[in-house]
Parts: sequence; structure tokens; C-alpha cells
Amino acid sequence: MPNPRLAARYAKSLLDLSIERGVLENTFADMQWLQSVCRGSRDFVNVLRSPIINSDKKKRIIDAVIKSSVSELSMTFINLLVQKGRESHLPEICSAFIDQYKEYRHIYTVKLSTATPLSEELKAAIIKQIQSVSEMQNIELETIVKPELIGGFVLQAGDKLVDASISYDLKEIARQFESNDFIYKIR
Repeated sequence: MPNPRLAARYAKSLLDLSIERGVLENTFADMQWLQSVCRGSRDFVNVLRSPIINSDKKKRIIDAVIKSSVSELSMTFINLLVQKGRESHLPEICSAFIDQYKEYRHIYTVKLSTATPLSEELKAAIIKQIQSVSEMQNIELETIVKPELIGGFVLQAGDKLVDASISYDLKEIARQFESNDFIYKIR
């Protein structure tokens, strides 16, 4: 069962320790790699969450899968999770760490959905425009292709959403027709 508070606390502890030891970038790379392993291997996550497999076997499996790919601090942290019985929360902790790292470094994730793929020049122009109209200077642009938008774009930056898609406009016109905004009431 997801526990975001627990994941945030463990991630914060790892972030603080990484900053203190001067290995923040290495730990960030480790957490990104672990997140990709967890997303790519359902079996690995199932092993972590299995109540049937005891902690010694889980520790050996984790060592076999990730020991040579992560730093000593990250491996010690993961061993601590296994020792405390919190290894099932590893995917959430990785995500929470990445989010906290981005917040610490003031990196903003902006999601841009379009009907067709964008060129690199257009992506750079969009980032430059966002930087000029907001306080966001370090932007990580995630692009998603959604053909159902028909045209235009949907831009989400934090809690702000700009929907300038053709499908939104068509839905808005349909709503206006349903509420009879275009029919004059004769009395």
C-alpha cells in the first residue's frame, strides 16, 4: 500500500545525508537508475513487496541485481530499508527522492502535450518563452504526443494548466450549443 509520508521522510533523510557527504549527484543518478529498474521489472517490485520472501533472501536478490550499479551510500541505504522491513516502499522512495532533488535544485518539470511531435528548435523556443514569463529558470520539458488533441497544445507547469488545443475548443463550442447560447429566446 502506498505511503507517501513514509517515502518522503526516507527520501529527505537520504537527500540530507547525500548533501552532507557531498555525493548528491551520485545519489540522484542511483535513484534514477533504481526508478527505471522498478518501472522496467515488475518481478523485481513483486519480490520487494512479497510477504512470503524473508528479508535475507530479499537482501541477496537486491545485492545480485543492483550492488555493482549503485554507490556505497545508496547500497547502505537500501540495506537499511531491508533491515527495517521497508523495502517494499523503494519505488516510492526513489520517486520522492527525485522530486525532492528537483525541488532542492529548483528544477521545474513542465509537461507539454501536442498532437504531433515537436522539433528540438520548437522545444527550445517554448522553454525560452516559459523562462521569460515566469520565475522558472531550470526547466525539464516532458513532451507527450496525443493525437486526440487534433492540434494546438496542453501545457502544465506546476499547478497551472494552459489548454490551447483544438479538441478543447470544439468541446467548448459543443457546450455552448447545448446551453443554447446561440438561440435567441423570443417572448
